[in-house]
Amino acid sequence: MSNHKQNRRDFLKTSGAAVAGSSLPFWFQIDPASAYKFNAANDRPVVGCIGTGSRWNAVGPNAMKYGDVIAVCDVDAAHANKAHDKVRDIQGKKGNNKEVAVFEDYRKVLDNPDIDIVTIVTTDHWHTKIAIEAMKAGKDVYCEKPLTLTIDEGKQIIKALKETGRVFQVGTQQRSEMGQRFLNALGVIKEGRLGDITEVECVIGGVDPSGSIPVADVPKTLNWEKWLGQAPLTDYRWKAGEGEKGRPKTRGHYEFRWWYEYSGGKMTDWGAHHVDIAQWGIGMDHSGPTQVVPISVEHPIPLKNGMPTKDDAYNVASKFEVQCNFPNDVKMTIKSDGRNGILFTGTKGRMFVSRGDLTGKPVEDLKDNPLASDTIKKLYKGRQPGDHMRNFFECVEAREQPISDVMTHHRAITTCHLANIAIRLNRSLEWDPKTEQIIGDDEANQWQSREQRKGYETNA
Repeated sequence: MSNHKQNRRDFLKTSGAAVAGSSLPFWFQIDPASAYKFNAANDRPVVGCIGTGSRWNAVGPNAMKYGDVIAVCDVDAAHANKAHDKVRDIQGKKGNNKEVAVFEDYRKVLDNPDIDIVTIVTTDHWHTKIAIEAMKAGKDVYCEKPLTLTIDEGKQIIKALKETGRVFQVGTQQRSEMGQRFLNALGVIKEGRLGDITEVECVIGGVDPSGSIPVADVPKTLNWEKWLGQAPLTDYRWKAGEGEKGRPKTRGHYEFRWWYEYSGGKMTDWGAHHVDIAQWGIGMDHSGPTQVVPISVEHPIPLKNGMPTKDDAYNVASKFEVQCNFPNDVKMTIKSDGRNGILFTGTKGRMFVSRGDLTGKPVEDLKDNPLASDTIKKLYKGRQPGDHMRNFFECVEAREQPISDVMTHHRAITTCHLANIAIRLNRSLEWDPKTEQIIGDDEANQWQSREQRKGYETNA
């Protein structure tokens, strides 16, 4: 290992603690011009990949543009072995033929002192425990959205981030990519071209009911007990048929999104993206709603006191509409039905933005009156947008929090969690965004956390 490599790694390992113990705020920024360029083969950050299912096929190769992967981990050996082969293929074409370790236990990745960065692309209910342990092990973290399963988990991650000073990027790529449509929309708002925002509508889609899914044999490559982790022990279920995009209907890979035990349905799956952009746009990305009102909801199976009464079918809401009222008098609606995207309404006009469109009179006016040259750069914390993963690696080198930081993501996903609590209990919630507590409803406040299965508790 070169002296430069050793010095760089020592810096990455120790700088977090130094920042956490200094008088500077932990989100302080260093001159972006000092960001590392990731070109020197001997000086690239070293990466371990925890969770290598379908979504990793985008995250992993992107990470390999800027760092070198030396370990992959998954509780499904089939996923881990495919990832191993993909890493060897991609890195081998660049002349990097280093061995790539394969693990089932993520702790073996965290125990490796050569690893600087981990990507976490597991099921949602595993994110928090792994992320906190990774930061405490001195790793910087790139974790897919939604970051948490409960509100309290977000508070725990922020606490660990402050204590360790690590760099943490959440995989809400709409903040960086998607043809820069979302950043341009935010630029329109930032320059006051919509006037004062009064309403926002987030359409995020619903979930088709699955019907009864039979108990099935656990695949030989899958450690089902470890996949469940903190969640209750239950049977593995699988049925051939058309899940989302033709996938089998399962209580497992990918379809875990449609079970409250492991995720939050479309409310957190797509809500993590659109509610995030919406709260950023209305200036509430460091705050939250004061009231969450369920307008309508359909669940595919009956709930009792908010809990599913059957265990053989998808249990998240299939259709819903929730109204969130913010302290700046903006009303946000989160709904399943309609055209996927975000509609901003202001005193000067309306604007719709999605991954494929950016429309409205204020947008048309950009042709003759473009955004100021520095508007987008200011929104993007002084950096050049366009690649979410590059932003993360640049911030790792500069020791600053990236564009999709934990603090703002926690606020956005808290809104989504509150919406889910409201539709599960079928009643309005009063929320104090300063104390982060539900007001006057002790039962609902208990839903900020969840029971964790013995042996898998989070050590926050």
